[in-house]
Amino acid sequence: MPFEFLRTETLLKGRAFTIRRDTLKTPDGRETKFDIIEHGGSVIIVPIDTDGKLLFVRQYRHAAGKDLLELPAGTLDAGEDPAVCAAREIREETGFAADNIEKIGDFFLAPGYSTEFMHVYLARELRYDPLEADEDEFLSVEKLSFAEAIQMAERGEMPDAKSLAAMLLAKPHLKTG
Repeated sequence: MPFEFLRTETLLKGRAFTIRRDTLKTPDGRETKFDIIEHGGSVIIVPIDTDGKLLFVRQYRHAAGKDLLELPAGTLDAGEDPAVCAAREIREETGFAADNIEKIGDFFLAPGYSTEFMHVYLARELRYDPLEADEDEFLSVEKLSFAEAIQMAERGEMPDAKSLAAMLLAKPHLKTG
């Protein structure tokens, strides 16, 4: 017997997401509430340069209280095709455009409380073609081999779930030997 949706109410409308409270009836007949972050979706890109290095960005993440090393990523504009978003975000965050961009997977970022769905792209044949970064982004680009990135992740030096998931999806597409 599935959960039964009863009602919803909007708690907050923010710049990047909305928070709603849903009331559902559980399979055993009780009522329960779920606070859900509504998010329009996002992309994450695994850029690979001609030397086989992955391009990461280091940026301050206020919620974490520190700089994190992450793969380039960004939020979809309303109605935007994820491939178009990926092509824009790689240019904004790394300064490089990709002549070859391929979708390799997707996943829910945090399905326990968020609707955010991420599309993962592999970007190759990079060429310098920057776009201006968002006004609140201060990024530095770092290049790592796949093996170096995995070692950092294994040591706990890359605590960004979306980057870890994207690297897992990218592994079959990379020469890692």
